Amino acid sequence: MNHRTTPDGFSVVICVYTEERWEDILAAVDSVRKQSLPALETLLVVDHNERLLSRLTEEYAERQPPGQGAEVRVLANAGPRGLSAGRNTGIAAARGEFVAFLDDDAVAERDWLHHFAAAYDDPRVMAVGGRTLPAWASGRRPAWFPEEFDWVVGCTYRGLPPGRVPVRNVLGGNASFRRTAFDAAGGFATGIGRDGDRRPLGGEETELCIRLAKALPEAILLIDDRAVIHHKVPAVRERFGYFRTRVYAEGLSKALVARSVGAQKGLESERRYSTRVLPAGVLRGVRDALLGRSGGAGRAGAIVTGVTVAAGGYALGTLRARRNGTTFSWGPIERDGSGSGAVETRAGAGSGSSAASGRGSGSLTAEGADR
Repeated sequence: MNHRTTPDGFSVVICVYTEERWEDILAAVDSVRKQSLPALETLLVVDHNERLLSRLTEEYAERQPPGQGAEVRVLANAGPRGLSAGRNTGIAAARGEFVAFLDDDAVAERDWLHHFAAAYDDPRVMAVGGRTLPAWASGRRPAWFPEEFDWVVGCTYRGLPPGRVPVRNVLGGNASFRRTAFDAAGGFATGIGRDGDRRPLGGEETELCIRLAKALPEAILLIDDRAVIHHKVPAVRERFGYFRTRVYAEGLSKALVARSVGAQKGLESERRYSTRVLPAGVLRGVRDALLGRSGGAGRAGAIVTGVTVAAGGYALGTLRARRNGTTFSWGPIERDGSGSGAVETRAGAGSGSSAASGRGSGSLTAEGADR
């Protein structure tokens, strides 16, 4: 293992997979380059797309005159297809003391890294997340879309506490970690989370953060809502059909997370959300409907539908996990001085299931849930 000294500063990892987001990718990188606290480097990790890899490599060879802004490095995902392995590739290649993650269709406000850095003054802080605001393709939130479900489109949702506060887990598209957090807990688990345009699963950052808290019981994980990014919401994700698909996939994902780290920790925040935040949202929607305000009945109905569909996904995911077993692969991640992003994985399985391969294939996620 390479025990090189890690420089002070942030390595920003942006995982990319499709040329359809070309302009979004350039905008995301540009927002990192304009930070008030300059990043040490930006790592673009390309998920098994040779054309995109070649195009970005050429783009940033031309855009990067010596001495002008933080370095942009373009890497190929060194693991299996999917967001988790892409992030692990970036972690392995990162040179900074801190690793931040930004979605490829988001832009960060100027003080994003500044607010992350301030939180790390406390050496117990191992992860810091921020606030993600939706940028709706239509220019406005659909009247029926409840703020309590903004996580459906990768954004901060109603019910999260304001300010800089401790949390169980950060949200992966707007998050940062000490590099040593991955030394302690390993990387993101493959077999959980997204794989390109397949079913919109998630939960990989939740699973990692719970595993991190177990590895380092004194660790503090925070969200600082001043660390703001703006996340694009395309027109297709403003539709109710996507809403149903995403909440169902979240139910499947939570079943995997609970299987990996236990239901008590895996569903700790969700219990409060479902028993306090969502009922209050339904009441607000009903009140707005009675007062003749636009979208009130739709929001109340969307919340009830979301709870029902997510619960169905969780029940089915739990049943499949018990029947078929689940396979996850995670860390340790070897720091790679060459910058190629070498990732070492080992298999981890949910309680009562069998780890079949250690390749990160995720039998439930990649094979069962997407049929």
